[in-house]
Amino acid sequence: MTDKTATDRTILVVEDFEDTRFAMRLDLEHRGYRVIEAADGKTAVELALQEHPDIILMDLSLPYLDGFEATRQIREDEQMQGVTIVAVTAHQESTFRQGAKTSGFDAYVTKPIDMDWLMELINGLRS
Repeated sequence: MTDKTATDRTILVVEDFEDTRFAMRLDLEHRGYRVIEAADGKTAVELALQEHPDIILMDLSLPYLDGFEATRQIREDEQMQGVTIVAVTAHQESTFRQGAKTSGFDAYVTKPIDMDWLMELINGLRS
């Protein structure tokens, strides 16, 4: 864990629904984070490996490459082992939760998202 402040941290938001992605970006930028975005799993992997974000908020149901496989591919990179990856999804089924755990997610959050609670969760995971 580094002593970065929010303004020093980058969050990759991976969400195929543009309105949700936009709302998350606005909230996170308001909190001082640098935000990068991806609308599909393939782009998420590319951006994660290029940008090395501190936190990734990953939807599970994505075009081209779902969130499970995107996370597995990101975790294969040694430099990405310590990044916090949170599944952010509408799926509440236990099979999705188990799949997220085995894919390498650090936490699982269901929509609609309480951003204050999400930030507390992330801060707890990073401490």
